[in-house]
Amino acid sequence: MGKIDPNKLTLTEKVIFINRVAKVVKGGRRFSFTALVVVGDSNGTVGLGKGKANEVPEAIRKAVDKAKRSLVQFPIKDGTIPHRIMGRFGAGKVVMNPGRDGTGIIAGGPVRAVLEVSGVHNVVAKSIGSNNAFNCLKAAFDGLSRLQDPETVMRIVGKLSTQN
Repeated sequence: MGKIDPNKLTLTEKVIFINRVAKVVKGGRRFSFTALVVVGDSNGTVGLGKGKANEVPEAIRKAVDKAKRSLVQFPIKDGTIPHRIMGRFGAGKVVMNPGRDGTGIIAGGPVRAVLEVSGVHNVVAKSIGSNNAFNCLKAAFDGLSRLQDPETVMRIVGKLSTQN
């Protein structure tokens, strides 16, 4: 797909994780903050960003800017994902299965937030391996970016003719 313009979309943002980190210097400790944020348009577009700053609001702003630059688009079919997919990043794995109407979002922690802002309403997801929020998010992004619509898959397999 082509480049996605974040200015043309109405994006919602969700803060996943804020961490206070300390740098030990001669006079004591210097504290700064890291923020992990996802943004989405509730229609199959989602982005992830991580920002660092001396204050929390500034870290969140930086993370949102980076998330807007890393938008990916994936197909949604009837409020769920079109097929089962497994995403991997580092030691983290995320398995996502399509759900029937009324299932809701059955997912834990950071993966749930990604699916909420992306517009998926019925899905069952399981995070395996790493509990690190960043690794779980990157694994979920890996899976979502590799999703394909059913017509494309059928055409690749040869079950669906390109002419009608």
